[in-house]
Amino acid sequence: MDKVIKNIVFDLGGVIMTIDHEEALRRFKALGLENAEHYLDPYTQSGIFGDLEEGKIKAEDFRRELSGLIGRELTFDECKYAWLGYRKEVPQRNLDMLKELHAKGYRLILLSNTNPFMMDWALSKEFDGNGSSLNDYFDSLYLSFRLGMMKPAPDFFRQVISNEKINPEESLFVDDGPRNVKAASELGFNTFCPENGSDWTENLRSMLNL
Repeated sequence: MDKVIKNIVFDLGGVIMTIDHEEALRRFKALGLENAEHYLDPYTQSGIFGDLEEGKIKAEDFRRELSGLIGRELTFDECKYAWLGYRKEVPQRNLDMLKELHAKGYRLILLSNTNPFMMDWALSKEFDGNGSSLNDYFDSLYLSFRLGMMKPAPDFFRQVISNEKINPEESLFVDDGPRNVKAASELGFNTFCPENGSDWTENLRSMLNL
């Protein structure tokens, strides 16, 4: 990469964390949501699922509305368990890479379409299996449900640029979603689009000349 990169903006699901879309579908169906495919997509959710991730409704609203769809009262933990079906693993190689990048002086930013149930786990000491949370690996977190915006909306990226006072040309955006990468590229970011679950660490080393 010819340009000097100072900032790296990572996606969570599909990059830092390997996603298991089929397991998430299986868990929501086990709760009683027979048409789970109608709501759940590997990249963007719809209906109350999308409303939750965009911050239009709170976790309690989601729990209540999902209970209504299914026809029985669900608990927060049941909803959380189903959402965590997306979490296949957090490979140690990815966490080691984040630590190495931090040590080399890169500013690390997370930009994620996510929700309170996933973050109840990710922001806890259970995140990496070693007592550290997602917060311990990043300088800043931009979470869709907190900010009321979702990728690939350009304003979501613009908020990161403005808040962090970063130059997109000095920044690398890493996301497994082609639409998200396209949106970032159009705003001047350097981009990298690894496949969900792939080992992207060596490609990143090469791009950054580490």
